[in-house]
Amino acid sequence: MTTIVAIDGPAGAGKSTIARALATRLGVPYLDTGAMYRAVTCEVLRRGIEPADESAVVALAERSRIEVGLDRVTVDGTDVTEAIRTTEVNSAVSIVAALSGVRSLLRRQQRAWVASKGGAVVEGRDIGTVVFPDATLKIFLTASPRVRAERRVAQSGGDVEEIERAIAQRDHLDSTRDDSPLRATGEYTVVDTSNLGVDDVVKMLLEAVTLKAAAKP
Repeated sequence: MTTIVAIDGPAGAGKSTIARALATRLGVPYLDTGAMYRAVTCEVLRRGIEPADESAVVALAERSRIEVGLDRVTVDGTDVTEAIRTTEVNSAVSIVAALSGVRSLLRRQQRAWVASKGGAVVEGRDIGTVVFPDATLKIFLTASPRVRAERRVAQSGGDVEEIERAIAQRDHLDSTRDDSPLRATGEYTVVDTSNLGVDDVVKMLLEAVTLKAAAKP
């Protein structure tokens, strides 16, 4: 049986760390779909394209070869692993990710990638609601904006108040966009990671995957 675990949630909730660890424990590939949107955004900014110009952004995304690996992201063969995590990309990625044409294109690529791998742990913001509605398990990871800001500061530095405001703004943009907004439906297992360690969450999700797989006909 193909195992697809969808992990959705806002920025800073621990999705990447937990999804990577879970994929390793399950012995399946891992895909960070957010890195794909960041890669498009990075290329848009590099070329001086307005992030809200849908036709120009979609045209660029269509002719760009984006490859997302476990620890490396490239666009047309150029390593952008660090470039996609800059403040400039952080500020523009929600605008690019709200464009329906971009989402439609990248969703097709995400489905093709997982089909070629025979299953995966996939993280993002619309994985269980839109990309893989029949996923084996749907997880929604969350944490308070303050905790997420503190984690970002611990990882990369910065002012916690400023980062908390930016996180809250991105939450609003992601949850109110017209195309596949960030939300947890009743099919999701919601986990607040504010006071949980990575190992605790991974153990919880492993048990949930096992139960789901056993219950599926």
